[in-house]
Amino acid sequence: MNPHLAEVKQLVVLSGKGGTGKTSISASLVHLASQAMDVAIIDADVDASNLSLVTQADPFEAHAFWGSQSAVIDQNRCSRCGRCFEVCRFSAIEPPGEGQNAFRVRDFLCEGCQACVHQCPEQAVGMQQHQDGEWFQSRTPYGRLMHAELFPGAENSGKLVTLVKQQAKLFAEDNRIPLMIIDGPPGIGCPVISASAGADLALLVAEPGVSGQHDLHRIIQTLSHFQVPMLVTINKVDIYEQGAREIARMARKNGCILGVNIPFDPSIPQAMIQAQSITKYSPDSPASSAVAALWEQIRKILF
Repeated sequence: MNPHLAEVKQLVVLSGKGGTGKTSISASLVHLASQAMDVAIIDADVDASNLSLVTQADPFEAHAFWGSQSAVIDQNRCSRCGRCFEVCRFSAIEPPGEGQNAFRVRDFLCEGCQACVHQCPEQAVGMQQHQDGEWFQSRTPYGRLMHAELFPGAENSGKLVTLVKQQAKLFAEDNRIPLMIIDGPPGIGCPVISASAGADLALLVAEPGVSGQHDLHRIIQTLSHFQVPMLVTINKVDIYEQGAREIARMARKNGCILGVNIPFDPSIPQAMIQAQSITKYSPDSPASSAVAALWEQIRKILF
């Protein structure tokens, strides 16, 4: 660890889709990086968090995540004027039915826009918060892991990713940790943007093939907009060489750095069964050698 380090470096690992091997590669990078420096680890895939499974995570702290809000009507103050019903664009307001004296809110339809709150002449409408998930701090053999779980059907995953990243950054700064490794979510939506904010480098994991090229192009376009430097690695590069060449050509055309590619390796599913990274389970395997070379390339770029 460098005592004169000015700021924490952020490496985010992304893919345009799920199933490219992003988390497996993230776990291997965590394993390798932790042998050279202190590392803060973030699982930003809050909709399907699983980095903890391959990092032997031991949770020691849990916190509620209060993300969304919905309207609630005070039955005693409601005058049944119907103004809330008129202004709601989401059909979330239910008019009084048989045996009811006031309007009611359908929580599952309410978007929390607060139009009804501002339009109610009796000030009978307020907002209530909902717990949308939990976030955790865990000990691992490789460093502190910050991760979270969004409840099924809950919203604001981008906000939860931002919260987890903020906590990890504070921890890293307080403890003079030089590197944050962020296992990002798949796709190109709000959680990806939140995971990429402030990143010094994005490692984009692609897979050869038409769909792999299409999804990689989407994430490149997204990160180009936010001016995040990109390094592209192709996983299982040798299963379709023409597709791999096309991905490399497209990556170069879009200003990406070409990283060390990773060959198909039967040891990887065996490592997954053992809940270990490939670099720990089989350090001499072809995939481990490639990931080790990729880590050295990343380290030279960041440091």
